[in-house]
Amino acid sequence: MNSKLTICALAIAALSMPSFSSHAQKWEDLAKTPPMGWSSWNKFGGNINEASIKEIADAMVSSGLADCGYVYVNIDDCWHGQRDAEGNIQCSTEKFPSGMKALADYIHDKGLKFGIYSDAGCKTCAGEPGSLGHEYQDAQTYARWGVDYLKYDWCNTADQNSKGSYRLMRDALRAAGRPIVFSICEWGSSKPWEWAQEIGHLWRTTGDIGCMFDNDKVYGGNYWNPLGVLQILDKNEPLRQYAGPGHWNDPDMLEVGNGMSVNEDRAHFTLWCMMAAPLILGNDVRSMSDETKAILTNRDVIAVDQDELGVQGWRFISREGVEYWFKPLVDDQWALCVFNRNRESKKVDLDWNDLTTYDVISQRAFKPTVNAYTIKNLWTGKDEGKADKNRTVTIPGRDVLLYRLTPVDRANLKP
Repeated sequence: MNSKLTICALAIAALSMPSFSSHAQKWEDLAKTPPMGWSSWNKFGGNINEASIKEIADAMVSSGLADCGYVYVNIDDCWHGQRDAEGNIQCSTEKFPSGMKALADYIHDKGLKFGIYSDAGCKTCAGEPGSLGHEYQDAQTYARWGVDYLKYDWCNTADQNSKGSYRLMRDALRAAGRPIVFSICEWGSSKPWEWAQEIGHLWRTTGDIGCMFDNDKVYGGNYWNPLGVLQILDKNEPLRQYAGPGHWNDPDMLEVGNGMSVNEDRAHFTLWCMMAAPLILGNDVRSMSDETKAILTNRDVIAVDQDELGVQGWRFISREGVEYWFKPLVDDQWALCVFNRNRESKKVDLDWNDLTTYDVISQRAFKPTVNAYTIKNLWTGKDEGKADKNRTVTIPGRDVLLYRLTPVDRANLKP
């Protein structure tokens, strides 16, 4: 058996044993609201290099995305070179000739943060060197480079225990001494929402997203089978009890700006915000359309996602493909999203009596027939009066209506 196989075999054996590092903790005071940034995979796959990542960082600033809170510039798979004689991971000198430390410095100088990718197995999903058997060594390397965010994937992990593998890298990151957001990416296979709160800052709840709103195709064999927005939405929505400040359900990166319709992009973005999901862009921010930029930089909608109460929203009612979603916000405010899953437009009657609700997680009640609320339409930016009269609205196919409902003293309202 060669030395590399020996290392992998010993590491797998170790991961099958009980962990004796339970005293270690993840880095606290990180990801108090869902992380916001950009990642290379959705648009570029493995076609990345130093010049393009610098251009992305430049565009994050010049486009106003950074000012809206998108601060992480994350490099996904395929940045790797080989390990040196001591086992230290190297970046590809062809793709990143100046090295990762220099790239991290460039990104930091822009006021942004630097993210990188690895895998809990012997190899990454693209066949690059994984971190199995090198967890502490890689964590030290990332700390030296100035990494702020690690996405840790789950390919090539036969016979490994997921909780043990991710705990091991958590401990390594802590020992390295640099606060790093830890993104667990094992696709929800072992229900990480039940065990990962003390290990990572976010965890994937589903398989990979694809640039499609509704994917009903099933691929055979070992082919990659991406999910559509709707499929991921339905898988992530029931898990709201596990999300909160510093530990988030992650329904995967955004596909806004990658080829869906404007309506679908707007609905996709809105629903991720309603679910308090990490907002990790996956488009080419250097050349995005005005429509895409308008969606991604809507501060009122972003504020729903970044609300400090940290409660994931939920689907309250579903009728004939029209869904009513609620999300409690700070200061007794609420976000109300009406989502039309249908392809055709729907006329909707908003009856406030039907929308009275109580949320057991936030222990908050929404009673518009008892307490007065003002309405702001977050996609038009318009104030629309009070939630005291029923109204009829038309919602285009695969689009949303999004209100912010703010309580007011009814005695101070004009009749």
